[in-house]
Amino acid sequence: MSAGSCLRANEWICGEYVRTRAPELVDATRQHVGIALTAVAIGLLVAFPLALLARRRRLAGPVLGLTTVLYTVPSLAMFALLMPVFGVSASVVVTGLVLYSLTVLVRNILAGLQAVPEEAREAARGMGYGPGRLLFEVELPLALPALLAGLRIATVSAISLTTVGAIVGYGGLGNLIYEGMESFFKAQVLTASLLCVLLAVVADVLLIAVERLLTPWARAGRGRRADSSRSVKAV
Repeated sequence: MSAGSCLRANEWICGEYVRTRAPELVDATRQHVGIALTAVAIGLLVAFPLALLARRRRLAGPVLGLTTVLYTVPSLAMFALLMPVFGVSASVVVTGLVLYSLTVLVRNILAGLQAVPEEAREAARGMGYGPGRLLFEVELPLALPALLAGLRIATVSAISLTTVGAIVGYGGLGNLIYEGMESFFKAQVLTASLLCVLLAVVADVLLIAVERLLTPWARAGRGRRADSSRSVKAV
């Protein structure tokens, strides 16, 4: 077959499509990454104070209940409800993704803070740590494994859900997927879909690396538990 024949034949795998549409793919990928990362960053900023509120027993139920209800709203309905407020813009997609991320982020941040040993808090208070210093210098560092685990889930979910933004023209790679589905352009659908998967995998791997870098004690603890387990089995 001659070069470009895979486009005429409308094949799923087509290198000529990637070569000829590279600028379009790059632009869509940039928009996709920008929307997803912006949503996760804002979601983290919103989730943190909500998790602190949820630490209070009287507010835990309402805060967790609200974030859970938001997560159950179908994405199409969520974007439709946000459009009268933000119009047809990227803000609709970003806001929707922020609201969806709150369930995972708030619960993981709260779980991490609740898992901090009371002995660590008492020791810090004994050294004269106030509430703010205790939170940022003791509790948050110890809560990082749970926080980063939630961040990984929220990031991968945001990358996936960004595609739905194609309904308002701001879906990044989702725009190409929807356009390809309408015209049954196989190469475009498959290429854009694979790029979405690749973005999610790369983001997850990078966050795992960040987690290992920021929480070396957690890895050391897992190593000690594994050594202890092997020792018990040997006995």
